[in-house]
Amino acid sequence: MGTSQTEKVYVAIGTDQKEGYATLEWALRKWSSQSVSIVILHADNNKSKDFVYTPFGKLPASYVSDEKLEVLRKIKEGENDNFLSEYKALCGKIKVEVLKIEKHDEPLHKLLVELISGIRITKLVVGFTFMKSSSWKSRGAISGSFYVHRHKPEFCELFIVCGGKLLFLREDNNEGFIEDDQGVIVAKFKEKGSFRGWLGKKLNENGNNEKFHGSPSPVSSSTRNGFSDQWENCVQEIESYFNQLLSSNSDEEGLEVENDTLRNSQREPEKDIPEIVSDADKIERLKIKITSAQNVIQLKRKEAKANVERHARAEWAICLCTRRAEEIEAQINEEIDTRTDLKKELDTTKEEVCEIGTEVEDKKSKLKSMLELQRELSNKLQLSSLAKTRAEAQLEKAVTARAEMVREIEELRRQREIEFTADEIRAATDDFSERLRLKSAGDWTNVYRGRINHIIVAIKAYNSVNGLSQEAFEAKVKLLSQMRHPHIVAMIGYCSELRCIAFEYMSNGCLRDVLFSVSRSSRRRNRSLNWHTRVRVAAQVCSALGFLHSAQPRSISHGNLNPSKILLDRNLVAKIHGLRLSWCHGEVEVQSDMKAFGNLVLQLLTGRNWAGLVEEEILIDRAALSEVLDDLAGEWPLDLAVELAKIAMRCLSANKGLDTELSMAMVMREIEKVRKKADDLVSANGEGVVAIEGGGGANIEDSTDVPSVFLCPIFQVGI
Repeated sequence: MGTSQTEKVYVAIGTDQKEGYATLEWALRKWSSQSVSIVILHADNNKSKDFVYTPFGKLPASYVSDEKLEVLRKIKEGENDNFLSEYKALCGKIKVEVLKIEKHDEPLHKLLVELISGIRITKLVVGFTFMKSSSWKSRGAISGSFYVHRHKPEFCELFIVCGGKLLFLREDNNEGFIEDDQGVIVAKFKEKGSFRGWLGKKLNENGNNEKFHGSPSPVSSSTRNGFSDQWENCVQEIESYFNQLLSSNSDEEGLEVENDTLRNSQREPEKDIPEIVSDADKIERLKIKITSAQNVIQLKRKEAKANVERHARAEWAICLCTRRAEEIEAQINEEIDTRTDLKKELDTTKEEVCEIGTEVEDKKSKLKSMLELQRELSNKLQLSSLAKTRAEAQLEKAVTARAEMVREIEELRRQREIEFTADEIRAATDDFSERLRLKSAGDWTNVYRGRINHIIVAIKAYNSVNGLSQEAFEAKVKLLSQMRHPHIVAMIGYCSELRCIAFEYMSNGCLRDVLFSVSRSSRRRNRSLNWHTRVRVAAQVCSALGFLHSAQPRSISHGNLNPSKILLDRNLVAKIHGLRLSWCHGEVEVQSDMKAFGNLVLQLLTGRNWAGLVEEEILIDRAALSEVLDDLAGEWPLDLAVELAKIAMRCLSANKGLDTELSMAMVMREIEKVRKKADDLVSANGEGVVAIEGGGGANIEDSTDVPSVFLCPIFQVGI
């Protein structure tokens, strides 16, 4: 079982410190056996803008200067902080918080009801003086208590405490009963009017009467000075009188409680009088009653005499305060008159300054307009000069740029059509050494590996007898020089004398040698392409075909696409070569390229040179497709394999006339999506792009791509 959560008990305390102590002690006794925390709700009536507290009670703020008003409010705030600290100290080790209610736009009892609902107060102890914080009359405090009792939510328990005892209010006649901690009703309780409220009302009435009948008659300075001295002498006496009134009010309340108790105790014995008593007993009882009545009469006489004395003293205090208020009001009126005269003088001076300022502004405006006109003309002149200079500079730059562009165009044209001499070709191929021959096509062509200008190239030599004619050779060179694409093998240069064309060297050979081999040796397994590289190769070949098919003014087809016509560089970037010299442009040849690409995709999927024999049903069925996938490519993502198979089948169908709207551009978009998915899968799995399984991606010969001048002579022997 976990410990129960500490419950908060909210204790609302007014400005009466003695009553605040009593209320807080009652709450501590009430919940002494429970684990609670105390939240002190304090309403600071010093925040009111209409009244202030002075040694003479709560007075209208209009009777006090602004400086004095601010000082009194700061003093009151300091006093509040002091007795709140004392309240905290009284709680001892119990956790205490202070919540100040500073908003007095609405009556305090309404704010209290809103606060109960707002922060969900379940237990609330309200000191009776807390309700007096917003009302000068005890009647207002009683009605406020009734309002809170009627409008509080059901979840809130309300305890109203006065004088350290629980107070129950009866709503029919605004009376209450004081009950002690044992629940016994000891006496009835009625509110008394306070002197401070009556004094404030009296002062307000006097102020209103003066406003109604006009301003008060002027008081002579000598009379005012004499009264000020009298006021200063009587300040201490009035403060003493005020404290005496406070204590007498408390005594009257206690006396009324005692009288109620006495009356109750006098009524109770009458119930116990036997019906049959002797005359002597009756006489004795009558004597006792007479004596008691005489005592009461004597007490009432003393009270009446004390009331007369208090009345006279109150009249004296009221008269003194009224005269003081008249004096202050006269001073205020004088100050207002003085300020009015000063304001008139200030307004006159301001008007003169304004007139002078207007004249100055007019002259400034004229001068400014002239300066602006001069500046505008000067700027226009400068702009014209700058525009002329800029135009001349732009013209000169344009002429220079045109000459530079013409020079660059000629340079690029020369670079694209580099013609090597026969000696350069023989030196590069070691006079067409068999050691450097890469491929032989019988009597038609031979391909050699060579080095020209420190760059390794593949030199394709055409037989002059059985090969191309001179005109066909020149046409082929011209077309190849105009073709630039990252996935088409680039022409480096040519030699017309020997009918040789130098291409960029592709160090990893052709795709056929990597995919297919007669022997199932370990070398092939080590050089097999993984599935991600195969997807990338398909996308690159498709990009090259799309480039050829989109040529203008007429599309170009490869006409002989197969794995042997796809070469791989050291980074396994695929590039096509071996375009037919006839340069087919018809729709039939384009469809032939589509079919060839479909077969190529199937060969990449299955690793079989006869992939075209795979039935269409197998390629659509996921389970059957997984059986025919090339296991040397690693574990294929089945979704990507299915998408590639569908693309291949569409390409094959287009060649048969089943999908005439299919173009290589559409195939490029589809296969590019597959490539992006493959890249995302590799990135998500945290794998690097491994080109060839087993690390056999590049031949040892690739090291010779480094210029021989930087290599050891021993390593140059085989070059």
